[in-house]
Amino acid sequence: MRESASSIGRICLNLLFPRRCPICDGIVAGQGRLICPACETQVAFASESHCMKCGKPVGEREQFCEDCSQRSHDFDKGRAVFEYAGVAKSIYRFKYGGRREYADYYAEQIVKELGDLIRYWQPDAIIPVPIHWARRAARGYNQAELLAKGVGKRCNIPVYSKLVRRIKNTKPQKLLNVRERQNNLEKAFIISQNDVKLDTILLLDDIYTTGSTADAIASLLKQHGVRRVFVLSLAIGNT
Repeated sequence: MRESASSIGRICLNLLFPRRCPICDGIVAGQGRLICPACETQVAFASESHCMKCGKPVGEREQFCEDCSQRSHDFDKGRAVFEYAGVAKSIYRFKYGGRREYADYYAEQIVKELGDLIRYWQPDAIIPVPIHWARRAARGYNQAELLAKGVGKRCNIPVYSKLVRRIKNTKPQKLLNVRERQNNLEKAFIISQNDVKLDTILLLDDIYTTGSTADAIASLLKQHGVRRVFVLSLAIGNT
């Protein structure tokens, strides 16, 4: 009875608020589908030839991207699912346009493409990159947290959304260069508890650019006893 009621509820909800395709934003036809059939064949996934540190696309004979060849990172390794250029508009709607339902498709693809790697890393918990409370209040949600909960549910990994807090409402990172990004994030995060009994963390965010945010959080976590911090991003650019 409960399952039938739940199914009827979902059908009614879809009729009132039809699901939107994360790529074209059109209404998705077909019960249970998360993306348009046409859009599904056009999604550009991140290159198999990737930087061994951060996951950025590189040439077949290259091991590291230019950025990782020139500087070290505080996180251990990173990977991403999509090429940023192909999903840039989608991520913008996901973050600023209220399209929180996109998280279902994106979490599904994260696990489909990188689920084996996640299980190999064996994280004790997933931590979404936090946003400042003012931005969360304006937006209504943290897109990284929605992704983290979707991945955590599918992989049976706990999600600690409140372990790391963002206490500094920083300037948007996309407007700054590498050095400015590092300075911008100084003392931007805190750990909400003194005793962090976790060995391995999977840090999850929507976009990876220079890794400054990931480094700031990874450094903080390691100061509190975390041994390894892996970074998983929804999308990644070439530079």
